[in-house]
Amino acid sequence: SSSFILVGVPGLEAFSTCLGILFCSAYVLAMVGNGAVLLVLGLDRALQAPSHRLLAMLALTDVLMVTSVVPKMLSVLWLGSAEIGTVPCFLQMFLVHSATAAESGVLLAMAADRYAAVCHPLRYHSVLSSRATAQMGLALVLRAVLAMVPLSGLVTALPYCGSRVVPHSYCEHMAVAGLACADPGPSRLYSLAWSSLTVGMDLALIALSYGMILRAVLGKESCGKALSTCGCHLCVVLLFYVPGIVSIYCQQFPGTVSVSAQVLLADLYLTLPAVLNPLVYSLRSRHIRRALLRLL
Repeated sequence: SSSFILVGVPGLEAFSTCLGILFCSAYVLAMVGNGAVLLVLGLDRALQAPSHRLLAMLALTDVLMVTSVVPKMLSVLWLGSAEIGTVPCFLQMFLVHSATAAESGVLLAMAADRYAAVCHPLRYHSVLSSRATAQMGLALVLRAVLAMVPLSGLVTALPYCGSRVVPHSYCEHMAVAGLACADPGPSRLYSLAWSSLTVGMDLALIALSYGMILRAVLGKESCGKALSTCGCHLCVVLLFYVPGIVSIYCQQFPGTVSVSAQVLLADLYLTLPAVLNPLVYSLRSRHIRRALLRLL
């Protein structure tokens, strides 16, 4: 066979309709929220600051991430259309993991942007010029894509001569590689090392940036606002990283968490940040809110 079969959420087949409603609602909210952000940033010429360009990158990444996963997931949960071709499966895998790597980089860039704006306001526009922001975005995309090329090569080179049933709701790397007739150890090792290095480095630098921001504003009148903003941002950052980290390491050590819990964690890791990011990062901005109201 040249196709894989997606299970959905193993062990929760009886609740497929409810799960479909949950993820469909999340998808609609994510598309409406991120679409509104992209529309406002694209039409309002006053919103051309480096921070606004980074918000557009984040919204584009979120749209790509949820669109790569949720429509096929809904066809599995609601329509029973569980079959996915080999090429679409590997393409979905590539897009999902590239988008998550890109989002991690964008969150790091946004933390650096806030650090420059708060701690070095006089040099902000000279350091984060339009050209520098574009180069930063290109570097983040290249990092995500180039990191996925070796992993995609390792996974597609494996022979799949046995079961084609993927115990997941999308073509997740570990779930697909586990079906190979050969040892998937090299791809698993590369995935674990790359994910740990990328996530660990990005998360440490994000924490460092917000720590320096808080140190700079302590005792000043803007301290309360900075604490509120940084607190919201860090909550969304943790909602993006924690489920992903738990999902990765649970798959490396089978039996620690049930398969259904692993799949749900991975699904929430892809959909929940896409719903919350427009609310926390974009619509909290007074300028974006006013531009959206003018547009409406």
